[in-house]
Amino acid sequence: MEIVEKRIEETRVAYAQFKGSYSKIPEHMQEVGQWVIDDGLEMTGMVYGSYFNSPDEVSEDELEYEIGFSFKGDLKIQEGKLGYKEIPEHSVLAAVHKGPYTNVGPVIRAIAKYAAENGYDVVGPVTEVYLNDPSQVSPQELLTEVRFPVIKMG
Repeated sequence: MEIVEKRIEETRVAYAQFKGSYSKIPEHMQEVGQWVIDDGLEMTGMVYGSYFNSPDEVSEDELEYEIGFSFKGDLKIQEGKLGYKEIPEHSVLAAVHKGPYTNVGPVIRAIAKYAAENGYDVVGPVTEVYLNDPSQVSPQELLTEVRFPVIKMG
């Protein structure tokens, strides 16, 4: 597995926050995608999940995460459904995982270890960018880019 540092451009995203099992992520991706379409936004290709805690820290029903889509156009916020934000340009450590979403843990741990051993400070939640569609490929063919937002420490 190759871990790289790269710059991520500023991105406008529509997102929704969820609490509960990670097994619902594919369902939530479809739900948020439909809301984006219903709002008349043009998706620009990035589908992501940001994770604010982990199954190592809390029970399954206490997991907190957001699912979002990059877009262009004017957002018409639907009460209680979508949020909007601009994610500023930033640096990440990233690596690509191939296989089921449920098997991404070793990649997350490898990036965290790499950050600690190479003078990086993690400055935000781990984010997974989903590079292909789970409704179009088998779980073994899923591609997920795992990103840790970082700054290089002196």
